[in-house]
Amino acid sequence: MDVLAPISQIMSNDLITVNEKDKLTVVKEIFDKHNIHHIPVVRFRSIVGIISKTDYLFFVRGFTQNEEDRFVNESRLKAYTAEEIMTTRMAKVLPTDRINVALEIFSINRFHAIPVVEDENLVGIVTTHDIISALAEGRLTT
Repeated sequence: MDVLAPISQIMSNDLITVNEKDKLTVVKEIFDKHNIHHIPVVRFRSIVGIISKTDYLFFVRGFTQNEEDRFVNESRLKAYTAEEIMTTRMAKVLPTDRINVALEIFSINRFHAIPVVEDENLVGIVTTHDIISALAEGRLTT
């Protein structure tokens, strides 16, 4: 496969998402149970934001560094929703866009995940990890 192949060949389409009104306890549970670093935030099937693990940890740890304040953090997770910490200004790509388009977005911006949309609906996500994995497995050439 080469960088001119469509993004659909390397994107992840088995997505775990949250709704913008979900409490951050749901976000915490997803990050704790799954080995992922980005959670798309959707309204029905339309992408409205994304939460990175870094965003989440900054929110939790930004308030307190003390392990003794775990109760305070748990209360905050129950009080805040996904929309309050999600990033809304993000690049999006089509499944038919070429992989080099994603590479260019990653190199210009500080994104590590790009939602893949079709007819405004979320159909996948492509991450820097997807590209590195494809390169390491020899599925992607430059």
